Amino acid sequence: MNLISDAGPVTSTAGRPQPVVTRRSTHRRYLMCPPTYFDVTYSINPWMNPAKPTDQPIAAAQWQRIHDQLVSLGHTVDLIPPVPGLPDMVFAANGATVWGDRALVARFRHEERDAESASYLEWFASRGLQVRQAETANEGEGDYLTAGRWLLAGSGFRTDRRAHLESEQYFDRPVIGLTLVDDRYYHLDTALAVLDEDTVMYYPGAFTAGSQAILRELFPSAIIATADDAAVFGLNAVSDGRHVVMPAGATHLMAKLREAGFEPIGMDVSELLRAGGGVKCCTLELHDSAGG
Repeated sequence: MNLISDAGPVTSTAGRPQPVVTRRSTHRRYLMCPPTYFDVTYSINPWMNPAKPTDQPIAAAQWQRIHDQLVSLGHTVDLIPPVPGLPDMVFAANGATVWGDRALVARFRHEERDAESASYLEWFASRGLQVRQAETANEGEGDYLTAGRWLLAGSGFRTDRRAHLESEQYFDRPVIGLTLVDDRYYHLDTALAVLDEDTVMYYPGAFTAGSQAILRELFPSAIIATADDAAVFGLNAVSDGRHVVMPAGATHLMAKLREAGFEPIGMDVSELLRAGGGVKCCTLELHDSAGG
């Protein structure tokens, strides 16, 4: 469990004592896929333009820095082998949702990514997890984020709303459905990041009014991102409860995180963003998975 404790009172600008929040990191385990075959050869989101050339060495260097940063923070990073002809497999977060000894492997909305599922089915099965593929469109941790006892579940562009019930039953955990309305933020993890069990950050403009109301009720202390933060994929971030590894361009959001006691760590994701991906897209968290 991520722990938050008061470190003692300080004086605010209004002259009133306010508690200082100390954020504590916890060990995490992630699955990543090297960007050996990264490219933009088709378009399935507004960020992708095959007419604009990509630079694979730059993408590889950006991915490696994310990998190395997570390792330097003390986390475990496993690798799934990349497959030729699957340029988006680098975005491992979309491959599955994992909790305990269960993995629910993605069923992708677009045929261009269909073949990725077989690799995830094999990888998790070979490690002794109970595994199956989702019955309806379900894009893994792209649209499912763990926040305390809840699974926050996105829909609107990729994951089918019907998949929420399947996930709730499979993991025996309550699912909170959230509807996305801006196609630039086509997965939940492009519009919201879980910082610890009680705290999230999100961009309200990516959600319906009803979903915004749900988020305000569940997370009254949420950090709110600006349109500029969202546009540089600042919410596509990975947090261990203290450190937040995120795109460096979201300077306003990084300042807000520091004010809240978190330690943001900026990453250059400019080349990965050409395919609509960032830090979180590259990392599938294996929540309490077997062998972690």
